[in-house]
Amino acid sequence: MITVTDVKNDAEVKAIMYMAENQIEALGFTEHSVRHSSIVSKWAGEILSALGGDAHRVELARIAGYLHDIGNSVNREDHAQSGALLAYNILTRMGLEYRDAAEVMMAIGNHDEGQGLPVSDITSALIIADKADVHKSRVRSNTTKMSTQNLNIHDRVNLAAEKSVVYVDSDTNEIVLNIVIDTEKCPVMDYFEIYFKRMQLCRRAADFLGSRFVLIINNVRFL
Repeated sequence: MITVTDVKNDAEVKAIMYMAENQIEALGFTEHSVRHSSIVSKWAGEILSALGGDAHRVELARIAGYLHDIGNSVNREDHAQSGALLAYNILTRMGLEYRDAAEVMMAIGNHDEGQGLPVSDITSALIIADKADVHKSRVRSNTTKMSTQNLNIHDRVNLAAEKSVVYVDSDTNEIVLNIVIDTEKCPVMDYFEIYFKRMQLCRRAADFLGSRFVLIINNVRFL
């Protein structure tokens, strides 16, 4: 079976991901580079594995996590759908079985909160892993020197996020997103202003996985 390591080393994947990040940077969005893709890949696999997913589906979740944003190479709008089709073509060209490639395609096509829904275990793990990556390292270096009052709300929230980690609590069977926010840089309410819909999608994804989604910010449980 094709592994996420094979995908990472593929020349076509490298070229498309490079172009995707170039476009996102030009548009002024927060970082969506190999760093973000690698974290989402890791977390998606860990979530599914911790909830009892078999090794085969865990690897598919890792692949979906790594490729989920390649549609940004086409256009930011509808990037989940264009990325899903790109991923299917790449993975079948690499030799992944058609059904497995279709599983990854479906997961990528449903990862965005605008149109996506948790329609499989792989999709659900990808959704949660993607939305969990809130961190100051995602803010462009040319904006970190600006006053926080002059930053857009996405940059402000990410710049204030000192720590973000997602994990499965084996004792409670809960999927926990734990975030530490520097409230001197932005109030916690700013997080909910832009992430509320995403957290709703995470709750639905956790439900699909037979778990419960928990959000903790600065040691306070909100969900």
